[in-house]
Amino acid sequence: MFVIQIERIELFFSFLMKPKTRYFSRDLSWLGFNYRVLMEAADRSVPLYQRIKFIAIYSSNLDEFFRVRVAAWRRISALKKKKLKPEMAVSPKRLLRGILSEVDRQQDEYGKILTRSILPELKKAGIILYKGQILKSHRKVINRYFLSKVLSYLQPVMLTDEETTPFLENGALYFILRLQRSQDADSIHYALLNIPSDSIPRFFSLPDVRSRHYIIYLDDIIRLNLSYIFPGYQVLGCYAVKMNRDADVEIEDEYSGDLVGKIRTQIEKRKVGVPTRFLYDGAMSGDTLDFIRLKYHLQEEDFIKGGKYHNLNDFMEFPNPVAPRLEEPPMPSLVNHSLDQEPSILDTIRDNDQILHFPYESYDYVLRFFNEAAIDPRVTEIKVTLYRVAQDSMIANALISAAKNGKKVTAFIEVKARFDEANNLKWAEKMETAGVKLIYSLPGLKVHAKVALVLRTLPDSLQAFAYFGTGNFHEGTARLYCDHGLLTAHQELTKELRKVFKFLETQQNHQPFKNLLVAQHNMQSRFLELIDREIEHHKKGSRAAIVIKLNNIEDQVMIDKLYQASQAGVKVTMIVRSICCLIPGAPFSDNIKVIRLVDRFLEHARMFYFYNLGNEDLYLASADWMNRNLYRRIEVGFPILNQRIKKELLKILKYQMADNTKACQLNSQQQHRPNNRSKIKVRAQADIYHWLKKKRRE
Repeated sequence: MFVIQIERIELFFSFLMKPKTRYFSRDLSWLGFNYRVLMEAADRSVPLYQRIKFIAIYSSNLDEFFRVRVAAWRRISALKKKKLKPEMAVSPKRLLRGILSEVDRQQDEYGKILTRSILPELKKAGIILYKGQILKSHRKVINRYFLSKVLSYLQPVMLTDEETTPFLENGALYFILRLQRSQDADSIHYALLNIPSDSIPRFFSLPDVRSRHYIIYLDDIIRLNLSYIFPGYQVLGCYAVKMNRDADVEIEDEYSGDLVGKIRTQIEKRKVGVPTRFLYDGAMSGDTLDFIRLKYHLQEEDFIKGGKYHNLNDFMEFPNPVAPRLEEPPMPSLVNHSLDQEPSILDTIRDNDQILHFPYESYDYVLRFFNEAAIDPRVTEIKVTLYRVAQDSMIANALISAAKNGKKVTAFIEVKARFDEANNLKWAEKMETAGVKLIYSLPGLKVHAKVALVLRTLPDSLQAFAYFGTGNFHEGTARLYCDHGLLTAHQELTKELRKVFKFLETQQNHQPFKNLLVAQHNMQSRFLELIDREIEHHKKGSRAAIVIKLNNIEDQVMIDKLYQASQAGVKVTMIVRSICCLIPGAPFSDNIKVIRLVDRFLEHARMFYFYNLGNEDLYLASADWMNRNLYRRIEVGFPILNQRIKKELLKILKYQMADNTKACQLNSQQQHRPNNRSKIKVRAQADIYHWLKKKRRE
């Protein structure tokens, strides 16, 4: 069976809009989110090195956007018109023009923030990023570093040979050089030179001079030594360029043959995907641009003008010679003293549910859950879903230990997790070799649930322990992403989780879920019922309220239901970090408020609150309200049944709704406006951290 590639489906269906004024464009909304990230880089109240990190995050985000979303639109725009649906609200080419226009506007602002704000403030702090004349005392240090370290990684290629067209790797940095032979004033030559930032740090720290700290780009170290590389030539121009390529893994048939083998093949193809953006130094001469266009068979729309330096996501590693000055004050992960005092985390969970809030609290308790299960002689079975795992995953190692200890370990590993396919396959091989039973991707679906089940056999009973999370089993991102993890032995929840794993293992039908919300089964229908219930309560004169926290909302079924709730008079508060296709504040949505919260940590948790006549139903989940999550993934949502934990989570939610420091309201024009004009300053992430710190000491 031919399976249309997932992202292409999403793009295709995003055309099939009802009157377009009812929904924001998914891609323009995402660009609005990335612009909000850029605004943190512009905010002078943010510590300088945190602003530099936001510069890096913005750049990294935009790179992936071109590799995936713009690539998909380019493919669709290449289709013949008769293959496109006549009811499409906007043509692919028109949308692409809108995207590129907005990117161009943001890139211009990006350059101004970097050159007119961040770099001058670094200079005021005594940190000089070289962009001009080099001190004589530094020339020798730079030359020595170039000759001993950098030169061995350089690969110059003359481009004027018609038969030589070296491949430009996806996301790699290069110089295009315009050269002239010293003896021949009429001859113009072109050359390609790699900038080996994947092998050498992008920034090199030089000796201090008069208490001032000097740092130089790797790019400029190479520029200063071009005479070593091209002897006999005069350098007329040296311009940085970068090629982004289509990075989608496209599997034509997931239903037959070796899916893992197909994934491996597509990962290799990703490296040689078609161009989606050729980013070049805006100072590049017109004849050089013409030469590159012909040499690499590029189209006019491939060219995006940039600055002198590309891949500014490397600013994530920008040296701070005055650390910790100019940085955010540290927020070390909190320990849970009550859990630390317990000899067995499984026994503690058996007696009482536990909730963990990352990154505020240590991820060690999740590791302890797996480690204890791996060595407990009474534990007979462990099941887990793995969507993204760390490069050096301690959880995967715990599963390997458990298998070697004779336990039955089953890991469902998603090999279609974009950009993590290779790492997931690496761990799959290691675990399978150790005796872990591996179940790979389901055809046509991704398993995005973040759940684990531990079974412990006692003489007279079988005990089940579950972990339900909103974020991946990934120790690295747990230090940066705001997520929640529930540890529970609740019989109804663990019983239904066993049914989830049975479905993953057999794809057989099962009894309906009563407590868990499982995409492909009851998740969307249950959410619709919960919203309808609030509508009915409001119609009967009772108070009704809905709070939804997501990364993204795109699905028109869910959006229309929220519009219906708004028109019925139900107050709806949305906390949406990124893509928001729902339009707030319009005549059909005037009771919907959308908050976008961007701070030092990435908001990643999904939470769903329904007032329910004061009984307050609260669910957490792995799922956004995107088409992909609701229709093409296995997701798990879970109710919070423990009143103590519910109260704790609602306190966190209230902090986020009240934030007036890092949260903005989104209006009907996709503009960011102040949230909560109270004179009392609320910064949710900092306030949550300090509240939890105090609470855990009680």
